[in-house]
Amino acid sequence: MNEILVLGGTGTTGRRVARRLTAQGHRVRTAARTGGDHRLDLDDPAGWAPALDGVTALYLVEPELRPGTDRRERLPLLVDRAVAAGVRRLVLLSAHGVGEADDSHPLKAAERAVQDSGADWTILRPGWFAQNFSETFWRPAVLSGVLALPTGDGRTAFVDAEDIAEVAAAALAEDGDRHAGRAYALTGPRAIDFGEAAELISAATGRPVRHQDVTAEEFVATATAHGAPAEAARRLAGLLTDVREGRGAVVSDGVERALGRPARSFEEHVARAAEAGCWTPAD
Repeated sequence: MNEILVLGGTGTTGRRVARRLTAQGHRVRTAARTGGDHRLDLDDPAGWAPALDGVTALYLVEPELRPGTDRRERLPLLVDRAVAAGVRRLVLLSAHGVGEADDSHPLKAAERAVQDSGADWTILRPGWFAQNFSETFWRPAVLSGVLALPTGDGRTAFVDAEDIAEVAAAALAEDGDRHAGRAYALTGPRAIDFGEAAELISAATGRPVRHQDVTAEEFVATATAHGAPAEAARRLAGLLTDVREGRGAVVSDGVERALGRPARSFEEHVARAAEAGCWTPAD
């Protein structure tokens, strides 16, 4: 039986990938800097061997970086070590647009390393996660009632992390070469702007939520005032500005090509998250 290692196994996609594979009866280990079955710090290659021992398939994700870290080197080195240790299948969580990006994109080297590894590979290129509203970046803003983001009326097709995880699990575990050598652009079924996203959340929760357009500079200033590293705040502001300028509105059919069914809608995610209490303030 295959032994599958899920890097970032406590994160938004990783824990969903691990849960799906375990439910399907596969032997799964999780790896993370903290909280996984194995400790794996991408900045500490000397500690990778125990996590990779006996692994035949690997889910690769680049976690949030520490300030000053260059991620162009970390995943390529892990790919080399993994294949040398016997890993035969690699699934990489990349990002929207990396396929067309130049070599300066920090995930370009990881994609190239996976493609040149000699192992079967699949690359996932998702857009913005729907779960950013319910679990990560924007949840505090939703709870405050104001999403102050530099997106204007730019639209994007938010993708459900459950879809990403389902595609990843299929690529990691299915026999044959259905997913080998494929790069899937993963989005939701339609593009919406942040104003509509706020309205949908408001309707589902009964809480007033609205989008407030701000400049990139205002966004960075607010984020850093709340403790975000300046480098990370500027990077996120740039990605949000791309949405404002229309570079995030493409709808892709990657979920349907990989799974044979349409992608989950943002409305489905909102209904599920509201029912689960994701936007219920803590006492």
